[in-house]
Amino acid sequence: MAFTTLVLVAASALIVLAVPLVIGLLGVMSERSGSATRTTAVSWQLTMLSALNYALAFNLTFFIQEFFLVLPKAFTTGLRPTLYHNDHSWEGTNPLAELFQGTGALATLMVGLICMFWLPRSSIRSNGGRLFLFWMSYCGCLMALPQVVIGALSPGSDLGRVMQYLHWNDTARLCAGLLTLVLMPVIAFYLCRTAVELVSSPDQIAGPGGRARLVLWQVTLPALIGTLLVIPFRVPRDLVEVLVVPLLVILAGIPWIQACAWRIRTATPRGTASRTLLVYPLAALVMMLLVFQFVLRPGIHFY
Repeated sequence: MAFTTLVLVAASALIVLAVPLVIGLLGVMSERSGSATRTTAVSWQLTMLSALNYALAFNLTFFIQEFFLVLPKAFTTGLRPTLYHNDHSWEGTNPLAELFQGTGALATLMVGLICMFWLPRSSIRSNGGRLFLFWMSYCGCLMALPQVVIGALSPGSDLGRVMQYLHWNDTARLCAGLLTLVLMPVIAFYLCRTAVELVSSPDQIAGPGGRARLVLWQVTLPALIGTLLVIPFRVPRDLVEVLVVPLLVILAGIPWIQACAWRIRTATPRGTASRTLLVYPLAALVMMLLVFQFVLRPGIHFY
């Protein structure tokens, strides 16, 4: 187990942080060595629209995860689960409870893959609608996949308990963790192209520098701002538990998306130049917060 932990921690640091840092630096040097390209500035309104949609997508995805952790337990003899705004619990015993600790991550992954497949084929043209689908794709996939790595490292985590139920040895855990670490950048690179195509004008993505700046304003900064907006949905809870999951979701893909933006050679703008309205996603976020704090926080019993 010590060898598995060492390899996975080193591989995680390499793949999640070191490699995208090197790729990003290559992009900076490439821009400096090339000719300057005029780009169209991205407005703060669009940045905030993306941040609001990130917060909506994150919280909805987290709710889907917890709901599908509860649902199979609700139909299992001997288990009496309760759903909360930031967790779930259950009373009673049944060996299948350990296996069902993986159903939440599976559900969010499926939702993320469906949205990722749907986004480039969708007829939705509004900036808000496309940003919401983009962030549902991101949160669905990159909230689920890091849990495989965590499960390989921690037997007490949700997927760690699934691996114990399935009697996976250290080799199987290591292979699952390494495979997931390879898959995460692949998904992030695919989403990077989708992010670049969210614009309405080719001028916004002219040249490697233009694409990198576009991703900074429309993806990276909104993810950071959106993470702050997520915190009220997760309290009250220990500060570490409030922050760890949102930060892991960012680390799982945002560094790769930002670093690889300059590598996108061709992209077709699919957004719209229409007026950016913040009132609707803001109202939706406030309504969701009220549901989380006044309906889910006391707990909903599924028995």
